Amino acid sequence: MAPKFELFDNRLEITSNGGLPDWLSKDEFFEGFSIPRNKELMRIFKDLDLVEQLGSGIPRILQVYDKDVFQFSDNFLRIVLPASESSASHSTEQVTEQGAEQVTEQVLTLIRVMDNEKHSRLELMELVGIKHRPTFLYNYLQPSIEAGLVALTIPDKPTSGNQKYYLTEKGKAFIKL
Repeated sequence: MAPKFELFDNRLEITSNGGLPDWLSKDEFFEGFSIPRNKELMRIFKDLDLVEQLGSGIPRILQVYDKDVFQFSDNFLRIVLPASESSASHSTEQVTEQGAEQVTEQVLTLIRVMDNEKHSRLELMELVGIKHRPTFLYNYLQPSIEAGLVALTIPDKPTSGNQKYYLTEKGKAFIKL
């Protein structure tokens, strides 16, 4: 069964079926010992660049959050990640001197790999190393367009198969900062 993701204004809750396996203690869990039972959840974390290798996700989460974000039961494992200024600043980067505008690390990654060429969505996904289309669209491309850093070659047909994307003057200026 797929994990349940719930996004609230002040937190993200992920609930996965099944408690800890009998052979795995909580201490071992927090140290990163794992054999993924939920391959879909592992794929999502990998696509979001939250894990780079097996067993690294929990220790990385613990670099930002306390162990009490994890809730264990016999039948479920839930993690509740509160949104706070400290966690938000961990995932965003200041890009102007005045501090009036912030752009996510994903947006910065995208605009940094773009050159003065026009690129298709698939080319851009390959350049940033993302294979999961929704992750790329919602975390990289759409925020870049909304921030005015990336533009469409066919703006009146955003879903055209011939659509390409390019850096705006504002996007080029961000790269120079």
